[in-house]
Amino acid sequence: MLILAGTPIGRPEDAPSRLAQVLVDADVIAAEDTRRFRRLTADLGIEVTAKVVSYFEGNEAERTADLLVNLRAGQTVVLVTDAGMPSVSDPGYRIVAAAVAEGIRVTAVPGPSAVLTALAVSGLGVDRFCFEGFLPRKAGERSRALAALAEEQRTMVFFESPHRTAVTLAAMAEAFGSTRRAAVCRELTKTHEEVVRDSLA
Repeated sequence: MLILAGTPIGRPEDAPSRLAQVLVDADVIAAEDTRRFRRLTADLGIEVTAKVVSYFEGNEAERTADLLVNLRAGQTVVLVTDAGMPSVSDPGYRIVAAAVAEGIRVTAVPGPSAVLTALAVSGLGVDRFCFEGFLPRKAGERSRALAALAEEQRTMVFFESPHRTAVTLAAMAEAFGSTRRAAVCRELTKTHEEVVRDSLA
């Protein structure tokens, strides 16, 4: 069985109550960053005996084949990313698709999600929304991506790095109109959490 395990996006105490037991019972744990994973186990006060392997963008394709061997052998593989749910702008899609294609059971320990947390506190409409992930870094590609979304009426959720936020907001104001309502959320659930709500301008 493959288990996608949600991990805290900020405070360790936000970890799902089932997470610790799933990690202790696992045969193999695939972690986006093994050092952060070790910090998480310390925060949870648990000791894992499972084999821990790295599973990140750079080795995802190769490591998926290795994890399939474990799954075919009847082992329980748990996938964790640095924060939030695997597969949501994080590694996970490849192993899920491969497991599903082979009829291997895939389940999840639901947990914190930056997408849903930001949406919930944004003050924007939540009845209909879409998640767009990270926009392209190059200006031309970013402008084309935003232009394709210009008529989108649903609340859109994007991820962006702090040092590109101002440029992205300016590009959004140009594509969507400067008066479109927006919210910028950072450090969600952490000590310095901040949510700024205003027009894109």
